[in-house]
Amino acid sequence: MQDSIDQIKPVDNAAYEACIARFDNVAKPVGSLGQLEELLARIAAISGTHDVDISKKCVLTFCADNGVLAQGVATSDHTVTTAVASMLGIGKGCVCTMAKTVGADAFIIDVGMVDTLDTLLPHKVMVGTNDMTLGPAMSVEDAKKAIQLGIDLVKEKKDEGYKLIATGEAGIGNTTTTSAMASVFLGLSVEEVVGRGAGISDEGLERKKAAIIKAIEINNPDANDPIDLLAKIGGLDIAAMTGAFLGGAIHGVPIIMDGVISAVSALTAVSINPLVRDYIIPSHVSAEPAGILLQQKLGFSPILNAGMRLGEGTGAVALFPLLDMAKDVYYDAATFEDIAVYDYTRS
Repeated sequence: MQDSIDQIKPVDNAAYEACIARFDNVAKPVGSLGQLEELLARIAAISGTHDVDISKKCVLTFCADNGVLAQGVATSDHTVTTAVASMLGIGKGCVCTMAKTVGADAFIIDVGMVDTLDTLLPHKVMVGTNDMTLGPAMSVEDAKKAIQLGIDLVKEKKDEGYKLIATGEAGIGNTTTTSAMASVFLGLSVEEVVGRGAGISDEGLERKKAAIIKAIEINNPDANDPIDLLAKIGGLDIAAMTGAFLGGAIHGVPIIMDGVISAVSALTAVSINPLVRDYIIPSHVSAEPAGILLQQKLGFSPILNAGMRLGEGTGAVALFPLLDMAKDVYYDAATFEDIAVYDYTRS
């Protein structure tokens, strides 16, 4: 794994500039599609060509359970993960229907659920993580296995012809692990980063905060060692998405970041290798408190701000049609030459 990570190269800035130059020749006020132009140019830089191809798209949704549920940090137990995953597995989950609407494929992966469903892609690393308030959520070895899974799946999907990959997750308790990691990564108090997740009560919120504080105190994760931090107070879904972001950089595939859980995974990957940042495409900002804070840390300005907090990759998939529209303008709209207007340049 480390050898591949060390071989990550910077994106192709010449392809970025060539894409922007082509947009500048489209018959419209220069730069007037704003972030849509920038994101398409970033995809060009990742792909290494201004001939942008995002025709085949998918979302990887990683399902996992979290042992910290034993501390009452959520409104339900692991059976809700199973129930949600069962709907995802038969194509009836929210992200599946959204993906179908925009012509994308959804792949649902069991990376660490307590239960096993034969409708999911079977890549279980653990039968749920350990309770992080009692010790590390997982071993470093298991964290690395989940990371490698994400890397391998990106390569597999690239080999199958996918040009753009979104990330997602499903698993009760994963806003607790995310908030814990965000607190350490950002150097902020638990109060500043923790939210209500799926909608816990005031009492549940206090249990959630207490569990995170205890987990950090007991495990003493190293903010400068992302894999140590991930193994001690993270989750298998976060680990696998971290691998997906690394895989995008290793294999030259743009990876779309979803909400807060995907964002902490992206920050983990960038902390492992800073070059990964330029291979990530932001989509939306989560309603969770840590959402905007993680975006700022990564230096991203997401296009969508709809108060979404569903997960599964729904926010990332919502970006697909916007990118398709930008691509169609890029290729099919009239140019300044077509309308005989010249000397309209970027100032």
